[in-house]
Amino acid sequence: MESGNVNQGQTRVSVLLPLPLSGAYDYRADISLGLQPGDIVEVPLGHQKRIGVVWGMAEGDVTDGRLKDVILKHDGVRLPDAVLRLVDWIADYTLSPPGAVLRMALSVPRALEPPPVQRAYLTEPGFDLSSLRMTPARQRILDIAADGPPRTMRELAEEAGVGQSVVKGLWQAGALQELLQPADPRIIAPDPDRLAPGLSADQRVSADALAGAIGQGFSVHLLDGVTGAGKTEVYHEAIAEALRQNRQVLVMLPEIALSPPSLDRFARRFGVCPTLWHSEISQTARRQNWRAVADGRARVVVGARSALFLPFAELGLMVIDEEHDAAFKQEEGVIYNARDMAVVRARIEHIPIVLASATPSLETITNAEAGRYARHRLTARFGGATLPEVEVIDMRKQGPEDRRHWLSPKLTEALETTFEAGEQAALFINRRGYAPLTLCRTCGHRMQCPRCTSWLVEHRLAGRLQCHHCGYAARKPKNCPSCEAEDTLAACGPGVERLAEEAIGLWPQRNVLIATSDTVRGPDAAAEMVRQVTDREVDLLVGTQLIAKGHHFPLLTLVGVVDADLGLAGGDLRAAERTYQLLHQVAGRAGREDRPGKVLLQTYQPDHPVIQALASGDRDGFMAAESEGRKAAGMPPFGRLAGLVVSGKDFGAVERTARSLAGTAPRDAGLEVWGPAPAPLAVLRGRHRMRLLMCTERRIDIQAALRAWMKATEIPSSVRVQIDVDPYSFM
Repeated sequence: MESGNVNQGQTRVSVLLPLPLSGAYDYRADISLGLQPGDIVEVPLGHQKRIGVVWGMAEGDVTDGRLKDVILKHDGVRLPDAVLRLVDWIADYTLSPPGAVLRMALSVPRALEPPPVQRAYLTEPGFDLSSLRMTPARQRILDIAADGPPRTMRELAEEAGVGQSVVKGLWQAGALQELLQPADPRIIAPDPDRLAPGLSADQRVSADALAGAIGQGFSVHLLDGVTGAGKTEVYHEAIAEALRQNRQVLVMLPEIALSPPSLDRFARRFGVCPTLWHSEISQTARRQNWRAVADGRARVVVGARSALFLPFAELGLMVIDEEHDAAFKQEEGVIYNARDMAVVRARIEHIPIVLASATPSLETITNAEAGRYARHRLTARFGGATLPEVEVIDMRKQGPEDRRHWLSPKLTEALETTFEAGEQAALFINRRGYAPLTLCRTCGHRMQCPRCTSWLVEHRLAGRLQCHHCGYAARKPKNCPSCEAEDTLAACGPGVERLAEEAIGLWPQRNVLIATSDTVRGPDAAAEMVRQVTDREVDLLVGTQLIAKGHHFPLLTLVGVVDADLGLAGGDLRAAERTYQLLHQVAGRAGREDRPGKVLLQTYQPDHPVIQALASGDRDGFMAAESEGRKAAGMPPFGRLAGLVVSGKDFGAVERTARSLAGTAPRDAGLEVWGPAPAPLAVLRGRHRMRLLMCTERRIDIQAALRAWMKATEIPSSVRVQIDVDPYSFM
């Protein structure tokens, strides 16, 4: 960088701090630091020291005397240019402060510190072995030390099957040389040629096409295959080719889908597990993995949406598995869709990206049909397995006679037949806890969260009532808080715990396992759940969407869906699409090997297009009709949306601000603003909420319209306006 108006031997640089500030700050730096964009530095901010990233040459007009000096440069780590460009792109697209986006790329400050060192050993070249009294134990150590990377004393002793004193004796005798090396564990590179997969003809065609895209610049590929088609094995071949070309790979999945079976399949194919990046790994692992990505030692990373911001040194391929999943949308802080931003990063990096799903999003299908994305289809299950038969149970006519029960006679009979055949079954309801509502039978009082406009969910196993929006929890009272009647609080509606209770009552001799985010916490618990089902320790699995993702249970042949209509109500424009995707994925757990599968859908809306599409297996017809409806209404992906949530502690201030925004809203051709209206979740964590929605034609620059709108409106400091471009949630 060239110096500006500063003293000789110094230069000015622009430093972006990982804080929600409007832009970068200018600092003075010694030329000897050799600062370049992407360098990570420490700078003063007020009376504090902060980590920041050099963003470029200083552009401000602050006089030299008022500039503060860069304190130090962190050597050995930096953010690549692609990450800098991605941060700027996301900040511009989402109307977020660039520093708030940068915070996600600098999420592990400890990774900037030099790693701890450890002593490791190799054979000493030129040492005269004849001077040693050679023993079999010593010979084994020397053979191991001569082969491969330096090892610690403990590693040498364990591999040789001897005590550490034998290793120490060889070092003291001069036969081993001691080195200091980073204490981070060695990362063994995946072997792209370890196991040649037995792919079907359709799989081979798709695999060859994906592998052929490596090194050929930017391209987007939709891998569209039915459940059980072997999509993972197909994109593994693209990963293998990227490894052969000495490039790094990022595979992103919804956190719920980061299951042991998916990691085991990777290990079988490549000989080692991938480097992981998700919320459950320890802080030490985060530091080690971040540095391993930055210096190129981590060749394949499998992670959740936050892995998008990792500082890959040689990224050559990105894969977004379950690309349709709403979990890729971050709803707090910087609001962004990691799937869409991954496509942006792939374009910046000039590399291919694979979007894989059995139920692709309408946005992705539309891009494929328009020729923007290449499409690779797998229409049959791998290994001769057939898709399950889907049958609809009309609960208006075939429901249980006892209204305290939730399983229909037909589903109960199917479960009994499955158990008698020595097979396994699953019951699915996308509702955690025991019951979604608790009310008083005497006065009708409903137990509501004191901080949100939502009902408290009873979690009977934990003995509490809980809000699923803010986390508030309390013991279930013995008396009604309103009329003080004793023992009159009743559970209304079913959750997974209630279904499990009914199943245990019907089949006390069967092993029932509940699988939700409340009972399966973290990778170890998920691995144990998979082991129990695979080892036939479980007859009936009762769960939420946790059981819908990526699991392969050979003996699970029956899936019963309770309340299949759940999620169809409300004003969410994607309600039908998301319900179809979720139920299709759940249904895909049945009959994944040689035993045929069956799916029973309990519904009060048997004629709904979602239910009919699931029963007929006509996914493409359903998505085509959904597409026509969206196009007619000008909704995404054929139009643009931006949601505004106005919130604050004082309802009057929130309402006045929302009405002020309505008054200053743009009124251009091809653009409409709807609202304000109370949000469906009108109070969240003690803050009142109102919503406005901007709807535009695709040709409109919605970000420019939003910026002009915000500039024209005075927002009081007590009120927050949160902007969500391309909203998924309308709560």
